[in-house]
Amino acid sequence: MTVQARCSTPVGQTVPGAALSLGGADRAARGVHPFSLVDMQARTVEYLRVSVTDRCNYRCTYCMPAEGAQLVPRPELLDFDEIATLVRVFVSLGVRKVRLTGGEPLVRRDIVRLVDQLANIAGIDDLSMTTNGHLLAELAAPLRKAGLQRLNVSLDTLDPGKFARVTRQGSLDAVVRGLEAAQAAGFVHTKINTVALRGLNDDELLSLCDFAADRGLVLRLIEYMPIGVDQFWGPDTYLPVADIRALLAAGWDLAPVERTHLPGGGPARHWIGRSRAQPSRTVHLGFIAAVSEKFCRLCNRVRLSSTGTLRECLSAAGTLSLRDMLRGGASNADLKAAIHAALHGKVDAHRFDGAVHTREPMSAIGG
Repeated sequence: MTVQARCSTPVGQTVPGAALSLGGADRAARGVHPFSLVDMQARTVEYLRVSVTDRCNYRCTYCMPAEGAQLVPRPELLDFDEIATLVRVFVSLGVRKVRLTGGEPLVRRDIVRLVDQLANIAGIDDLSMTTNGHLLAELAAPLRKAGLQRLNVSLDTLDPGKFARVTRQGSLDAVVRGLEAAQAAGFVHTKINTVALRGLNDDELLSLCDFAADRGLVLRLIEYMPIGVDQFWGPDTYLPVADIRALLAAGWDLAPVERTHLPGGGPARHWIGRSRAQPSRTVHLGFIAAVSEKFCRLCNRVRLSSTGTLRECLSAAGTLSLRDMLRGGASNADLKAAIHAALHGKVDAHRFDGAVHTREPMSAIGG
């Protein structure tokens, strides 16, 4: 059973006793901006992930069915002006970090124009994108010029044959060329997102460290979460972070980093790896242990789906359609009140414990 976050408070009403309505003195004591979003667990929300499309040019085994997911009609997707309007509302509520996701964001027509619109919104400190990198070779320079600051590129294997099997229709060469184009365009602190999968790429983790170290990339190793319509998640594929670190220890001395210079403020726990063969050689690692080392108490994120639904937690579908409110003539004040009320219902933690499986394709959720 999927946990659903519900919004039962009418738009415009105050939620009695909610952490959302902390007084100014309470907010100051917590170091919270006076206009910021704070949920019932007193977590400050300052990071918005915006899915710009549910479409993707890959069919990764852990993300989408082989035949593809059922796509929503294009008129139901938020248009660029609607996305920009909603982002401005969130920024007025204290959001400072915005990440564009999909599906695959680079398949959205005129995506560079949307980046330009968002980059000109005052108050966004960090504008980034997660992409599979397939179209990055041609788009890296225009995206950088438009104002995109950072990139996360999905890369699960360095074996071309295995890459083709995992993505079902992807090209490893295209992704590598995209990473090279991103570096040439001036992107720094680029991250590789690797979903660690037992029996698939657990024998390549050391090679991926080498790949990242050689190119000055940040390697983020992500636990596979029980999300998707296929029955791919299970003990044969799930690899906890403790096992990931044990595998890396064969070639790298690992040490946690309490503070990092990296921008973004995401869920990763940062470590530095130092090569045992060449101690002067290092790699920056990020471990995302959503299942085995739940980090929900530090969650600072909400998600906006490509159809305008506010998704308060990755494990909860969300029920508030900001798109419908916009198209119905809602004012910014109405939107703000609705967002506050929805955050009142944000669950305290996800339910990814193996027993609960979110039966939606990750491509539709937006990561």
